[in-house]
Amino acid sequence: MRFLLNTGRTITQGSNVEHKNSEAYREEASTCRMNPVDMMELDIEERASIVVRSAHGEIVMQAIPDAGQARGEVFVCLGPYANHIVSPETHCTGMPDFKATVVDIEPTTEGVWPVWKLMESVGGCRYED
Repeated sequence: MRFLLNTGRTITQGSNVEHKNSEAYREEASTCRMNPVDMMELDIEERASIVVRSAHGEIVMQAIPDAGQARGEVFVCLGPYANHIVSPETHCTGMPDFKATVVDIEPTTEGVWPVWKLMESVGGCRYED
């Protein structure tokens, strides 16, 4: 099913940003907030694994219901999980388009990777706490 992805900061993400290897940061950064009706239509349970796929990449995340989300729209906080699906194009501004990425979402049995594994998968290094 196709959705419009919006990204931004959350209080939990911001308060754990200095500890990117922590479980609290991973849980917040890997959460996709979805309208409960959209979740029901896709037969996705709370905290179930989903694949979020865009033209720029894909990532396994966990879904949680958020009645504040409009149908057809999802929210993911800024961070390494969002970076896997948002275009790196900055249009010479130095900032990617974090507010308008089209994504497809479907349930999966795969697990959510820890942040260090995401970093290593793209040739980076593990974060130090």
